Amino acid sequence: MKITVIGTGYVGLVTGTCFSEMGNKVYCVDIDTSKIEHLKKGIIPIYEPDLEELVIKNYKNGDLNFTCNLKEGLNNSDICFIAVGTPMGEDGSADLQYVLSAAKEIGQIMSNDLIVVDKSTVPVGTAAKVKKVITEELGKRDVSYNVYVASNPEFLKEGSAVADFMQPDRVIVGSDNKCVIEIMKELYAPFIKNHEKFITMDICSAEMTKYAANAMLATRISFMNEMANICERVGADINNVREGIGSDGRIGYSFLYPGCGYGGSCLPKDVNALIKIADDYGYDSRILKEVELVNNKQKFSLVNKIMNRFGCDLSGYIFAVWGLAFKPGTDDMREAPSQVIIDRLIELGGKINVYDPKAMDIAKQHYFKDKSNIKFVSNKYEAVNNADAMIIVTEWKEFRNPDFYEITNRIKNKIIFDGRNQYNKDTLEKMGFEYHQIGNSQPRIYKQYSYINSVQGMPLEYFSK
Repeated sequence: MKITVIGTGYVGLVTGTCFSEMGNKVYCVDIDTSKIEHLKKGIIPIYEPDLEELVIKNYKNGDLNFTCNLKEGLNNSDICFIAVGTPMGEDGSADLQYVLSAAKEIGQIMSNDLIVVDKSTVPVGTAAKVKKVITEELGKRDVSYNVYVASNPEFLKEGSAVADFMQPDRVIVGSDNKCVIEIMKELYAPFIKNHEKFITMDICSAEMTKYAANAMLATRISFMNEMANICERVGADINNVREGIGSDGRIGYSFLYPGCGYGGSCLPKDVNALIKIADDYGYDSRILKEVELVNNKQKFSLVNKIMNRFGCDLSGYIFAVWGLAFKPGTDDMREAPSQVIIDRLIELGGKINVYDPKAMDIAKQHYFKDKSNIKFVSNKYEAVNNADAMIIVTEWKEFRNPDFYEITNRIKNKIIFDGRNQYNKDTLEKMGFEYHQIGNSQPRIYKQYSYINSVQGMPLEYFSK
């Protein structure tokens, strides 16, 4: 098929590339001329396993094209996917300006009947808005083309987006038109041999499904972090509790890992957007509000543990931070716990040595550009040189089984704060490490400090945003 994809971010670039991998003719369109020129040269703006190889291959064979000219794409397409950003607005809602702007330009340019597919994560009712905008623009041109708007939410995990697209758990299409559904089914046929994975429904339900899925995942994470915090107070071990409840077939193990909070471009944004949607319809979504509040507080859990160990004044202390990205397999630092942890430690007077396999450049250029007291190092062991403690923030594979004897020879104090519960506590304590986990009783009892209660002039409401 001939396809246009508007937007070359995580979703748009992966979508366009994977469709082209199956032999479709794809035009990826973006208003960022620099990004388009880089993509033509095989320079990928994001890190995603296998993506660069597929982009270069399909661009060279002519199935994948990059352009800033939407007309070039639409003139050669039967289907147009909208895959632009929907950032969180100040009130928590999804900002639809880029989606509606794309719809407007489609209406100004299209010269044949067209299927328009919302791939971006959008609130319920967006497809109707997109169709209205396109229809209005066609009316201004005094032309009449059939435009069919469908919803096809993405379920890609950063770090495995290509694999998720090529072998999806399910493909959801929301449409009230049987012909559109059949065309979408044909488009996705190479990806889903099991037809039960192709699920059709009304447009509103398809739009809602994406939000519901991410809200459920966020709820499981915050629930486990809530359980972890209770475990710390009653003397239980959350690692054992996770095994005990995960073995229940009704619950399972997925997204039951406690940690220092979730981040990224999806869960925080989508939970807040769903809260706002509920508010707009007069419903108080109390569970979702608590999910977000628990997560925001959880990002301070390691800071609190460090303060309990070293006190409120961290002047003169050096901390080795392993991990910047919000999860392994990506360089994405949006809403990452590392931002909160590093900012607060520096604010309390500490110095940071930090290493991440993929997110160093973006951290230097954007997130910690003007920060002092932070040193970016070339490998994980260099980070622990003369450090007073080591902090695990992202569970990269290369952090899972490090040489603890090498760490012992480099670190000043054999203290580890593990925000992802990567190691065996008994093993490390036998090696002489003081090992702090999430949801586990602490090695020693210290005076209990709380960052939230220690920062003067910082109301509790600040941490619930």
